Amino acid sequence: MLIVGTAAVFLLNVGAGSTDISVRDILRIVFGGLSPDDSASMIIRRIRAPRACASLVGGAALSVAGLLLQTFFANPIVEPYILGISSGSSLFVAAVVLGGFTAGFGYITPLLIFSAAFAGALSVTAVVILAARRVRSMLTLLIIGIMSGYLCGAATSILSAFAEREAVANFAMWTMGTFAGFTWKHLRIMAAIAVPMLLFSVCLAKPLNALALGDSYAASMGVNVKGVRGAIIFISSILTAAVTAFAGPISFIGLAVPHMCRIIFFTSDCRILIPAAALGGAFVSGICDFATRNIMAPRELPLAAITALIGAPIVVWLLAARRHSL
Repeated sequence: MLIVGTAAVFLLNVGAGSTDISVRDILRIVFGGLSPDDSASMIIRRIRAPRACASLVGGAALSVAGLLLQTFFANPIVEPYILGISSGSSLFVAAVVLGGFTAGFGYITPLLIFSAAFAGALSVTAVVILAARRVRSMLTLLIIGIMSGYLCGAATSILSAFAEREAVANFAMWTMGTFAGFTWKHLRIMAAIAVPMLLFSVCLAKPLNALALGDSYAASMGVNVKGVRGAIIFISSILTAAVTAFAGPISFIGLAVPHMCRIIFFTSDCRILIPAAALGGAFVSGICDFATRNIMAPRELPLAAITALIGAPIVVWLLAARRHSL
């Protein structure tokens, strides 16, 4: 059902908008039945298709990252941004947009924004990985991530206080999160980073199941606890960084979708939850992206706001339904 639903959401995002395109025309465009110069073909190939694909890949990446961290910390409220990854990206982007640190570029380009966001995310990731090698307590490691986020947020606020109004407005738009403006080039870069990490996360399913029963049990089963801990932090950080660098900070998907998958599938087995979270994240992200474009068309709503408005009631309803059934 998730596979069918995700495919349906993709077709919906590609076909619906200011100019509606039927499924028949979409299939004709895909299989070469329409000229590349046709207006519908240009809309799909250049604008809607890369954006729809980006929303699916980005949602899958954020959801799996959230699942890995929630299992790792044994904490249901953990999501990818709790370790300060998003704040690190925001700080480096703020340094470019607000502080004017263009690193030799004559002007601000999308490549520069991506490079800054990715560098910021990796910087915070490096701090957390170094801390993970020295700290055994999950709570302490979680606090280190939170404090890193606060420090990056404070530095970003200071930059905003001294920046020009126009620059602050541009930075504020980036922080709202959006898949608008994605090109095939951007999609290829994000997919090249995210897809291998998603596949690698599947290989961690059995060690994650063992870790869920405690470090001592996992070690007795032959799991390299330190290695798995480092791999979880690295994979979740890279997945989050790849999405944040292109689409900006997108919250709630990494928090809500893993809970939804646990409730729907009635399991905590990561061999099931990891692929389910990837599909569920793609589905929810696609729905939210469709809502941002069409609820107040032609005005586009912030994606982060839509993810919270759609996801929160669904999670509350699922939790209430499960409690009632028990």
